[in-house]
Amino acid sequence: MLWIMRFSGFFSAAMVMIILSPSLQSFPPAEAIRSSHVDSYLRLPAHMPPAGTVDRFSFRRAAPFHNANECNSNHSGISRDRSVCDPSLVHVAITLDVEYLRGSIAAVHSILHHSLCPENIFFHFIVSDTNLESLVKSTFPHLKFKVYYFDPKIVRNLISTSVRQALEQPLNYARNYLVDLLEPCVRRVIYLDSDLVVVDDISNLWSTSLGSRTIGAPEYCHANFTKYFMAGFWSDKRFSGTFAGRKPCYFNTGVMVIDLFKWRRLGYTKRIERWMEVQKSDRIYELGSLPPFLLVFAGRVAPIEHKWNQHGLGGDNVRGSCRDLHPGPVSLLHWSGSGKPWDRLDSKRPCPLDALWAPYDLYGHAQ
Repeated sequence: MLWIMRFSGFFSAAMVMIILSPSLQSFPPAEAIRSSHVDSYLRLPAHMPPAGTVDRFSFRRAAPFHNANECNSNHSGISRDRSVCDPSLVHVAITLDVEYLRGSIAAVHSILHHSLCPENIFFHFIVSDTNLESLVKSTFPHLKFKVYYFDPKIVRNLISTSVRQALEQPLNYARNYLVDLLEPCVRRVIYLDSDLVVVDDISNLWSTSLGSRTIGAPEYCHANFTKYFMAGFWSDKRFSGTFAGRKPCYFNTGVMVIDLFKWRRLGYTKRIERWMEVQKSDRIYELGSLPPFLLVFAGRVAPIEHKWNQHGLGGDNVRGSCRDLHPGPVSLLHWSGSGKPWDRLDSKRPCPLDALWAPYDLYGHAQ
């Protein structure tokens, strides 16, 4: 009976991987993907060991991607070499750094694979200390993109210590400055973290109505909102009073649709910086770049369907801590948390859901 149980668990995980595999060129967005409680019997081939510098990274070239006929008819008369200011483009911003580069490349790959009109997507890559443009070009030769330098000195004096050192990296705060980095003609952008894959057409997320709001994100109002701030914050009306008249809910800043025009007009960058200054003097939270966003936007967010951020899949790297998906449909899988799928796959100790990330991984030489 034991071997039957093991085979059953492996088969369940394998079927989930087949559902989302890029080798299948036509399939609808996943509507209800669920993980099985598969233990360490799931073993995927290990990839190359982690690289210490960008020079040691090697990515396979992605398969060519082209617009469907419907896209060409919708944009007739528009040059294929469109500028960043073309209003018909979908704009996506992602950070690139050495530590999460493998995840960023997989995220881009997943977006292109599931888009009906991949040539209509413009990627804005934010970097701070490495020259990665040639690597992106060699991996995605026909990609529409631009690389923007984010100077760490902008936030270095504003960053406070966090519960995890990774949360203290300056590039985590680049999302606060997209209005300064991107061209003024870009009025809206989708901001995505580097530890996720998209399994739906991202144009569906792009078309989300924000109404009068500046940002849109999936909200989780059942979460204990008070835990994101320290006791001293809630006991001091100077601080907790900021939520007066609001019904704040937790939202994850790794997936956001941002109206850059409204952001710039209402000066949200300065508002976030002011809370970071308060944190330096009064220590009102423990997590890095998330709490300032909650302080400014919680209760003022255009709600987006939860399927666009199935987050928390990273959990941690402790054996047995693998996470399941939340109930409901799935359009985006997000390995937020300390555990990353590429690390667990390389160590040959993956969680079941890491199999859904693996098909988009382009790291390593062609077989």
